Amino acid sequence: MTDPTIATQQADAGGAYVTALEHAEPTTGQPGRPGKPRSLWSDAWRDLRRRPLFIIAVVVILFLTVVALFPQWFTSVDPNHRDLTRSRQPPSGDAWFGYDVQGQDIYARVVYGTRWSLLVGVAGSLLTVLIGGTIGLLAGYFGGWLDGLLSRVGEVFSGLPFVLGGIVILNAFRSTGVDSALALVGMVVLALALLTWPISMRIIRSAAISAKQQDYVKAARALGASPWRIIFRHMLPNCLAPVLVYATILLGSFIAIEATLSFLGIGLRDPAVSWGVMISDSRNYIRVAPHLLLFPAGILTLTVLAFVMLGDAVRDALDPKLR
Repeated sequence: MTDPTIATQQADAGGAYVTALEHAEPTTGQPGRPGKPRSLWSDAWRDLRRRPLFIIAVVVILFLTVVALFPQWFTSVDPNHRDLTRSRQPPSGDAWFGYDVQGQDIYARVVYGTRWSLLVGVAGSLLTVLIGGTIGLLAGYFGGWLDGLLSRVGEVFSGLPFVLGGIVILNAFRSTGVDSALALVGMVVLALALLTWPISMRIIRSAAISAKQQDYVKAARALGASPWRIIFRHMLPNCLAPVLVYATILLGSFIAIEATLSFLGIGLRDPAVSWGVMISDSRNYIRVAPHLLLFPAGILTLTVLAFVMLGDAVRDALDPKLR
């Protein structure tokens, strides 16, 4: 499982991302004629298009996205249909991945599980970046006692053991008797965001402190722009690069973490179908029916690897130190 804290080292050059905008080399439409200066994003896109790993990762992620949005295109079998006479049958022409303990088609459950697993990853990453990014921008721009207070609060949350914190939060939610699939996903997403936002806060805080010293921020302040206009109109666009790298890697990490929580019995559960739920259901039958674990775990590994590859490629393209 990918530890979400690895992004601290992989995206800690927040100030470098911002200052790279000022050092972009000009391009020329024709020899001897100056053109518009290339931005950080255009340079990054030119670099990404030449990276095979980036292309492979994007193809895999786009395919998984299509599967999540339109699972009926890939299977006509009801993932919750049970036939105990087919319990633990191996892969065959009728069921490519075989059947699980309850006689459910594993291939159909893998296809429909893509939606819930990706939903946890995407929603968890967005909420984490939204919470941590907002707090980091405020702390980096205003500084002083506010920065100290928010940083200390972030350190408190960072000190919580992830698995223990997840067990406490999710068990507290489970006692409310929530049973719908979307509510279960919301519980897991909220728990993930509460335990991981300090990392994104530190990343964007570092970028905000660097951006605050740039001339365009000083000029906006001299012209009488309000702090909120400076933060969201001028600083935020130039602080997105490092947190984008972190969010990309975090998305894959959250998919793996959801599987871990489900394996421990505190994550998603029926009626939600996810790869983590399938792996949890197969843990007692690995020796007698290894296909119950092999296929959902293989798809999970491929997905996490694709997002990690994408994050690494984006990091290398956006970080001027690596050019």
